[in-house]
Amino acid sequence: METFLIKAAQLILAFAFLVIIHEFGHFFFARIFGVKVEKFYIFFDPWIELFKWKPKEYIGGLGKTRKLKCKDNNDASKPKKKKGFWGDTEYGIGWLPLGGYCKIAGMIDESMDTEQMKQPAQEWEFRSKPAWQRLLIMIAGVLFNFLLAILIYAGIVYATGEKYVPFKEAKMGMQYSGVALDAGFRNGDIPLMADYKELDNPAEALMQMAQAKRVTVLREGKQVDIHIPSDFLLQLDREAKADTATFSFFTYRIPAQVSQVQTGDGADKAGIVAGDRIIAVDTIPTPELLGFMRTLKGHDNQTLPITIERKNGARLDTIVKNVTLSGSSKMGIGLEINPAAFFKSKEIHYNLLQSVPRGVEMGTDKLTGYAKSMKMVFTKEGAESIGGFGAIGSIFPSSWDWIAFWNITAFLSVALAFMNILPIPALDGGHVMFLLYEVIFRRKPSEKFMERAQIVGMIILFGLLIYANGMDIVRLFK
Repeated sequence: METFLIKAAQLILAFAFLVIIHEFGHFFFARIFGVKVEKFYIFFDPWIELFKWKPKEYIGGLGKTRKLKCKDNNDASKPKKKKGFWGDTEYGIGWLPLGGYCKIAGMIDESMDTEQMKQPAQEWEFRSKPAWQRLLIMIAGVLFNFLLAILIYAGIVYATGEKYVPFKEAKMGMQYSGVALDAGFRNGDIPLMADYKELDNPAEALMQMAQAKRVTVLREGKQVDIHIPSDFLLQLDREAKADTATFSFFTYRIPAQVSQVQTGDGADKAGIVAGDRIIAVDTIPTPELLGFMRTLKGHDNQTLPITIERKNGARLDTIVKNVTLSGSSKMGIGLEINPAAFFKSKEIHYNLLQSVPRGVEMGTDKLTGYAKSMKMVFTKEGAESIGGFGAIGSIFPSSWDWIAFWNITAFLSVALAFMNILPIPALDGGHVMFLLYEVIFRRKPSEKFMERAQIVGMIILFGLLIYANGMDIVRLFK
């Protein structure tokens, strides 16, 4: 329950933050061009809102409104002041956390305020502005989401830098999952190129390799090309969601080296100490960590000969220790899992000026990778892998980690930007599509057509929302 609440809290916080930034993009450009913004809401407020406030006029929530007293407004002897950039808008929080909205005057949007559109157009309305201004107002939400992702990535690399073991330094190569092995990879392969683009950082290379047509690896000193299946990304996704998945696609092959020993357990009684490297279990060679862990399983309460290597000055001694395992085949040891403990790592630090272009590069790479992966949605397997809020929430860590939180939030911001620019009525991309039509053909689509398109778009979006979250529920019972 605690894990669920932590994940849910991260999801809601990230979602609210992204909605605010997205809608503020529309708000900002609308106000720059003198367009009135009637409402700015986080989450939707059908029938009732949790909170609402209009500067110098009223404040309220849960359906109740209390007028605010303002001397300037009540004093008839003084001229009315302009409400300025912020003052003409009602700000609020809805109760339905499915998004948010910015109600722009003189525009057919999700509010479906058709009565306003029947009135003569006013100069402060959206429909009265030139097409290029309306176009900028509509793409501003997507733009702000993408800029947010860039700022987050820039902030992360500025604060923490980047540290990783490059592929070429991973002397034992990589360990591959079942799906990757079926595709033609072999344990120990060192990735070199994806579609002839050089690979270096494993964290970035994962998507590059998964979406490539050809991956070149170094295998036993020779370069080998592996042809990647067209549905490889979907196969990896299914594998990652399986309960039996230990890791996704690949991980570093590292030795099984003891980092700590639990006092009184089997390893301690046998004389194993931190720094020992386990190379065999009951005569079965275990040159790498995952192989050792798999070999150890299934020997509950047994005493096994464990072969270790131990440094003795400049000499490396090979020693056999008889270790009694616990009822769950445990030795009572901790193992070193950081590849940088075994191989030469690359560490990059960024100053403020350097972090921005790196943020742009990371944001662009994420956007490109996400766009490429969207083609899978139109396959049967891709449609079955679609998830809703449950699937999104599951990618957050089970304990609070701010770096992980901001990394995921940045990725979701990229995803939100891409999804919103799709040419679907009711999304920003749908409005952009109709505006481009107006620019090209020099005439607007009729308001009746726009109303119908908005309704169709909303039906499509609600249908997708129901389907995606329904698939979350279906997967719970599988």
